[in-house]
Parts: sequence; C-alpha cells; structure tokens
Amino acid sequence: MPDEMDQVQIQIEQFQHQALADATREMNRLPSRVECLDCEEPIPETRRLAVPGCPRCVQCQTDFENITDNWRPI
Repeated sequence: MPDEMDQVQIQIEQFQHQALADATREMNRLPSRVECLDCEEPIPETRRLAVPGCPRCVQCQTDFENITDNWRPI
C-alpha cells in the first residue's frame, strides 16, 4: 500500500509529465528557426521538419540539455 510520500511522488511525476507535454505542444506551434539560436549556423531543413519549432541545431540543443540537466540551485 503506497504511503503519503509515494502518492506525492506520483503527483509530482504526473505534473511534470503534463507540463512537458504542454510545453512541447506550445513549441510545435511555433515555426522552426532557420538559424540556430546559439551558434547562428543554419538549421538543416530535415531537422526543422522533424522537430517543429526547434530553436537550435542538434549540437547546440545537446549542449543546452546537458547544461540544464546538470544545473542545481544553490
């Protein structure tokens, strides 16, 4: 039987999943950038079609995700 903390964890995971889905839907409504937000190099058309609303090239997006995944508040 799940205790109170398990239930809280489940609610947090559900909230995060919904927030990610909402953000993804919103991002897909935006047109993809032609040039990368970070390095300003052209974003290949194949990426723009595969990931609607993409703001970065693959390398810059990878770098961005690695930085934000490892970020922790002080």
